[in-house]
Amino acid sequence: MKKILYIFLGTWLLLSVQEAFSQEPPFRRPTTSTGGSVTRGVNNTRQQGNDSLKHRTGLEDSITIRFRYLDSSRLLSFDSAIYDFSKRLPLPATYYNLGNLGNAANNYLFSPYMKAGWDAGFHSYDIYRLTLEGTRFYNTTRPYSELGYMLGSKAEQLINLVHTQNVKPNWNFAFQYRLINSPGFVQNQNTNHNSYRVNSWYQSRNKRYSNFFVLVANNLQSGENGGIESTQLLDSTGFKNRSGIPTKLGAPQVGSTNFFSTKIPTGTKYRDIHLFLRQQYDIGQKDSLVLDTIVVPLFYPRLRLEYNFKFSSYKYRFEDAAPDSNYYATYYGLDTTQFYHMQDLWRELLNDFSIYTFPDKKNPQQFLKLGASIQNLSGTFDTSEATSSWKKNFYNFFGHAEYRNRSRNQKWDIEAFGNLYFAGLNSGDYDAYISLQRLVSRKLGYFQLGFQNTNRSPSYLFNSNSAFWKEPTAKSFNKENTTLLFAAVEEPKLGLRLSGRYYLVSNYFYFKDFNERAQETGIFNVLQIGAEKVFNIGRRWKWRTWVTVQQKAGSSPINIPLLWTRNMIGYEGNLGFPNLNIAFGGEIKYHTNYKANGYSPLMGQFYLQDTLTLTRNLPVLDAYVHFRIRSFTAYFRAENLNTLRISGSMSGFTNNNLVAPDYPSPGLVIRLGIFWSFVN
Repeated sequence: MKKILYIFLGTWLLLSVQEAFSQEPPFRRPTTSTGGSVTRGVNNTRQQGNDSLKHRTGLEDSITIRFRYLDSSRLLSFDSAIYDFSKRLPLPATYYNLGNLGNAANNYLFSPYMKAGWDAGFHSYDIYRLTLEGTRFYNTTRPYSELGYMLGSKAEQLINLVHTQNVKPNWNFAFQYRLINSPGFVQNQNTNHNSYRVNSWYQSRNKRYSNFFVLVANNLQSGENGGIESTQLLDSTGFKNRSGIPTKLGAPQVGSTNFFSTKIPTGTKYRDIHLFLRQQYDIGQKDSLVLDTIVVPLFYPRLRLEYNFKFSSYKYRFEDAAPDSNYYATYYGLDTTQFYHMQDLWRELLNDFSIYTFPDKKNPQQFLKLGASIQNLSGTFDTSEATSSWKKNFYNFFGHAEYRNRSRNQKWDIEAFGNLYFAGLNSGDYDAYISLQRLVSRKLGYFQLGFQNTNRSPSYLFNSNSAFWKEPTAKSFNKENTTLLFAAVEEPKLGLRLSGRYYLVSNYFYFKDFNERAQETGIFNVLQIGAEKVFNIGRRWKWRTWVTVQQKAGSSPINIPLLWTRNMIGYEGNLGFPNLNIAFGGEIKYHTNYKANGYSPLMGQFYLQDTLTLTRNLPVLDAYVHFRIRSFTAYFRAENLNTLRISGSMSGFTNNNLVAPDYPSPGLVIRLGIFWSFVN
């Protein structure tokens, strides 16, 4: 961790010094990317005349910063709202973890995996990863840095560092580092996640060549305790201190509160690293625009050539330094008494070539893209039960197409894409997606309609070659097919958003218990209806509500709560102080009782359990005070107030909910977080 911080600070200092000697004005966003620029003219400007430009813009003591994502051309601004703390945590509001920040997490809402092609099959820790798709490519007029730090109960720590600056007028660099370290409330659930991301965005001065580079890596470590031995212990006076409750996995020990403690003798250890390079060259038409005495060169792309290169390495490992032979024999049929491990190691090499055409030269956000990719895969599978590891090599050859059109009047937004696997490991897989969005008016908002269909092979975790295959015999599975129909309507004047999602699923893959994989050959469907609304209940007092109702039909191997809701009631204003922005109040989250999924520690998978309905399910109550003064933001929260008992020998915050069988949620959690942005 210290080495990474030294590298970050050294890079920051070096780039800041370089920027101080640069007298060139910062660059505008590139003319085009995947889909081109948002507007014509100003954003396509190649500025000339440094002195006159400085005098005209007046940016010497201020900053203009925007960002975009890899497969989107729209420049976005930072969200300045402070009421929603879930945007600061790598745990979305609809998700729950197994009792500690960084533990395996699952969604209360039905959300099947819908990507064709190769998949290793390990997704319980996906929300904690920094990803290629989530990379922000910035454009900033001055060096910009962010420092985020959160301290929670039981020495929970969250650190997030970001720095970006334009190294040259046409080249931006960005760096991000994130640490999650939390000992947890019960034994053997400590977590330690380290992630970093380095990326750059370069465009030649003639606007023809663009280069996008990303290096992202994640090292995720989470203790696996198998749950507590009995939920009755939650009501025992002898275990009022939850750290003393015995767990099914791991040696008996009270969780350490040492910030630098990263020792996880029993648990999941996932690592991945990705190196990505995208190069684009545009062929098009030159033009110019005269503004006063300045000539602004313009460039309209008509044809684009694109090459993508990606190298990725994935390591999925479970290990136990002191395994409990009874536990392994009971749930997995394994006979082990000494150090035990299972590991799948994958390497991926992807080469992709694409061609874009732009039918309307004055609308670079309308384009058609056609491309082909070759993917080479190498898997190495290792387990304590085998005398040596074994290897497999695969390949995939697939084509892809995409069409986008955001009309020049900004009223229509059309997005469609598809992939088809012609040959290789996942031959016959495909996915198709289309979304139509229409802006009715600024007051009336927009409506959206969409369709998605995915036909995919089972994840490789369902293959007997995987080191995580512990069933007595191999199995064969058909391709899973999922269709999604979705629609949304947003009315900003009323502060209302309505949405609907309808899933139709056949040949669904799932885990039947701790170890057994299964497939539902029948067809089932799930309907989700959601609503978001902001009510003004008084001067500066608001009630924000999110409600989702979901219902399954047919022979379905899933259990989901009928209702999930989140509500925030509080004040949002400045209390009469011009430089203050404050939000305080209460937050309530609730879902109806249901047969929640169990969790298999060795497999790292949530599985279907159809016997136990979780009734320890009080509405979760949090109190919060969030405020921002200029560039400084602070968050103070008291969470899980619903666990309070006010009488008896167990008085205190000891009335824990259950999030999964044998997995209690924490008691009272106090969190203090700061977020500080700096303009160098």
